[in-house]
Amino acid sequence: MRGYVGPEGAQIHYRSSGTGGPVVVLLHESPQASNVFEPAMPALGRSLRAFAFDTPGYGLSDPPAGPLEISGYARLLLDAVDALGIEEFAVAGQHTGASLALEVARLAGPGRVTHAILSGLVLDRAEREHLGATWAPDKPIDPTGGHLRDLWERYLTIWEQPPQLVNLAVANIASVFERYNWAYRAAFRYDPTDALRTAPCPILLLTAARDMLAHCDELALEIRPDARAVRLTDTTGQLPWRVPEQFAEILSSFITEVPGGPS
Repeated sequence: MRGYVGPEGAQIHYRSSGTGGPVVVLLHESPQASNVFEPAMPALGRSLRAFAFDTPGYGLSDPPAGPLEISGYARLLLDAVDALGIEEFAVAGQHTGASLALEVARLAGPGRVTHAILSGLVLDRAEREHLGATWAPDKPIDPTGGHLRDLWERYLTIWEQPPQLVNLAVANIASVFERYNWAYRAAFRYDPTDALRTAPCPILLLTAARDMLAHCDELALEIRPDARAVRLTDTTGQLPWRVPEQFAEILSSFITEVPGGPS
């Protein structure tokens, strides 16, 4: 199921699956969209009510008037959760989505977010500053399509295979090319340390062995030593797309079995 929530001109697009069980809110990495979760939605829906949102300005969600900080994006996403009548929920986010997940949990207040599943938090200040300066520069649209060739080469390098997933990445970025770096830059300016340290819910660090941000888990565990960590071997990131059944099983088990989770 797909739908929109929010006022005209500021609607947020979401995908949903499942009719019973705890709720999980899924937040994607930049500059992608909720379609990276689509292969996992049926499996998630067997035991959870899953809602995958397009960050404002990405996918099919309306853009804000200008670039926001992580707190601004998180506030709009929490407003969307509220508009759907969701009370308690878990959050799961990848890369930028992990920062958004923590900020949503902070804004929601104690007792509302039951679990957080995080992949690829950028916690080191020097690394965030380096990425902010180099990773997502402004780019013009090349009349000969060179910007699309550059995107293909980049994502073939960092996402490896298959070509269908690389094509999805390039199409997602091409559709929002004039603002593709807004959420990137917000994420690189955002320090998730305090939000991770104080999040009043169980934390799972779920990472692929070859994810470009897998090394960040070590610092995350120093900040939050009670967190659980699961690292999947023989794969890179984009777990909901590459290993949808395994991704869904891990989320469902963590959300439904950790003491203190929702009934």
